[in-house]
Amino acid sequence: MVPNPSTTKTASNGEAVAEDRCSVEEVALVVPETDDPNLPVMTFRAWVLGLASCILLIFLNTFFIYRTQPLSISAILMQIAVLPVGKFMAATLPEKEYSVFGRWGFSLNPGPFNIKEHVIITVMANCGVSMGGGDAYSIGAITVMKAYYKQSLSFICALLIVLTTQIVGYGWAGMLRKYLVDPVEMWWPSNLAQVSLFRALHEREHKSNGMTRMRFFLICMTASFIYYLFPGYLFQILTFFSWVCWVWPRSITAQQIGSGYHGLGVGAFTLDWAGISAYHGSPLVTPFSSILNVMIGFIMFIYIIVPLCYWKFDTFDARKFPIFSNQLFTSSGHKYDTTKILTPQYDLNISAYERYSKLYLSPLFALSIGSGFARFTATLTHVALFHGSDILKQSKSAVKNVKLDIHTKLMKSYKQVPQWWFLVLLVSSMVLSILMSFVWKEDVQLPWWGMLFAFALAWIVTLPIGVIQATTNQQPGYDIIAQFIIGYILPGKPIANLLFKIYGRISTIHALSFLADLKLGHYMKIPPRAMFIAQLVATLVSGTVNLGVSWWMLGSIDNICDVEALHPESPWTCPKFRVTFDASVIWGLIGPQRLFGPGGMYRNLVWLFLIGAVLPVPVWVLSKIFPNKKWIPLINIPVISYGFAGMPPATPTNIASWIITGTIFNYFVFKYRKTWWQKYNYVLSAALDAGTAFMGVLLFFALQNNGKNVKWWGSEPDHCPLATCPTAPGIVVAGCPVFG
Repeated sequence: MVPNPSTTKTASNGEAVAEDRCSVEEVALVVPETDDPNLPVMTFRAWVLGLASCILLIFLNTFFIYRTQPLSISAILMQIAVLPVGKFMAATLPEKEYSVFGRWGFSLNPGPFNIKEHVIITVMANCGVSMGGGDAYSIGAITVMKAYYKQSLSFICALLIVLTTQIVGYGWAGMLRKYLVDPVEMWWPSNLAQVSLFRALHEREHKSNGMTRMRFFLICMTASFIYYLFPGYLFQILTFFSWVCWVWPRSITAQQIGSGYHGLGVGAFTLDWAGISAYHGSPLVTPFSSILNVMIGFIMFIYIIVPLCYWKFDTFDARKFPIFSNQLFTSSGHKYDTTKILTPQYDLNISAYERYSKLYLSPLFALSIGSGFARFTATLTHVALFHGSDILKQSKSAVKNVKLDIHTKLMKSYKQVPQWWFLVLLVSSMVLSILMSFVWKEDVQLPWWGMLFAFALAWIVTLPIGVIQATTNQQPGYDIIAQFIIGYILPGKPIANLLFKIYGRISTIHALSFLADLKLGHYMKIPPRAMFIAQLVATLVSGTVNLGVSWWMLGSIDNICDVEALHPESPWTCPKFRVTFDASVIWGLIGPQRLFGPGGMYRNLVWLFLIGAVLPVPVWVLSKIFPNKKWIPLINIPVISYGFAGMPPATPTNIASWIITGTIFNYFVFKYRKTWWQKYNYVLSAALDAGTAFMGVLLFFALQNNGKNVKWWGSEPDHCPLATCPTAPGIVVAGCPVFG
């Protein structure tokens, strides 16, 4: 290994003092400050295992996301699984040198399986997660178009939508490298868990220093694997333990307060790691300052604002509806039937809409949308005030004056990727997207200028959102804003609304995913050109396989996603894509003008745009007046608003349990047991993820996929049936008592 060339220097008193170490303490404690530039990276083993991991993950994640119980399989499974395979290949493959065209030589087996190969494989596998796992945004739009709107979409058009969305994001990532990867302060906390796991899997440790990280990882992963059998199958009540509902089984109000699924979750908790990490990621990799900001926003929203709006002021006729639901409602409190307001061309039938009912949302859902308005403008203001000068300096090519840490200096020994490589990808994907709006005009509904507008929006917001994620591990979303804007411009066009969201918002998500991987390569000293090739190839492969699997399922499974037409026990109900469809109804079909414009039920929420823009200003002013108060700049308004983001489908219990877990490890353990935290914290996070995911896959294929489910009191989480009931007088809903 090549040691850090400049981590120490001799002071005048003869003592060695630290120099060039990363100023972010968590990074300095976890990331190695050495490099071996002679390790082979883009080997035959890396290509085979990387592409195989990518294809397998994209297939499984795309397959699972259509099910009633969707399962997202993370890249950490492949990160662990490929290690013994890589070592086996290193032990058995021939070491003979081969040549291509007499110019390029390579070996199937260049030596021991090394950590840099492992990183490249994991980066390629990550493409299989970002495309098929999570919310699978591009495929969500394709599914809505084909399964819900019954469009006869061509495969070529669909493939262009999937691939151009990815490549545009890749282009943004390349343009923003010097702002979001190179600076010391942009440390991407989530990467530290992977760095810790790589070190645990590859570095030899002395037993005299306590339990090795590898042994600790294996023990925790095994325990997590065994434990998840209970919340994942046998005793699912551990997912949401809502004891308040058991104490007051006949009280709607008590169950609205205490339900973990459909209420405020007061007193409820989860002992399920999947539930804790489901929406905000692992709390163990999120810095405590970020957790504290989320906690402040969560308490304000869930325990103060929502109760006042519901029980005190009956805001937006709130008591006609459940306090917490992602369903759409009529004025009488019943579920909204969108088929009654659609034309055969899936445009809005205005007269039918006026006869049937205006659209209503549950109070928590409506307020969550309003928080999205504030979060968008707060993010722009916060980044402009707190990071604007640094960004401006770098824009003026003053990079030489920017502080460089040891990791950046070590990376300078490798050839960098020319900016024009990324620019070519960006421009070509934009051109193809615009051509698509001409060739398939009727299918996509989004005109060429709408595409350009979406690209402009993505360019404006990717940098500020990236700054927030790179420093706090939280990603303020602006899905709502993208759909809000185009909904005003093109009302009654649900498909155009979907595609504008993909190109204006989802390309940002892909860009941030690529940037996170670039930072991982930065920490692990992966040659930038090797990283570029691996990411690009894996992106093209994963996008093609992603669409192929989805296209096959949409064509071969009868009535997929159609809950009314499916057999009652069918698993193909597509709950995540139903949310995408509902969003297209709210923002595209009915449009923000009718909901948030003059005379709209939710018009006052628009003021939150202004409030969000103003709130970061006093924090910034105070940080300038009191520069010695280091805690003031840690007040992050976008992250505070993130305390009530994603609800629904996230529940207050998910977020509260995430906050508690993160506080325990990243405040108390970090403060009082720092040595333990340094060695084991991120390894524990990776072990919990891996054990839960392995058992989740096993349960699905061995039991749940075959309809073998356990049914008893403990296998039915929550037990709060009245939490979904309204409390307004005279509202009649099946299964609920009538007030008044």
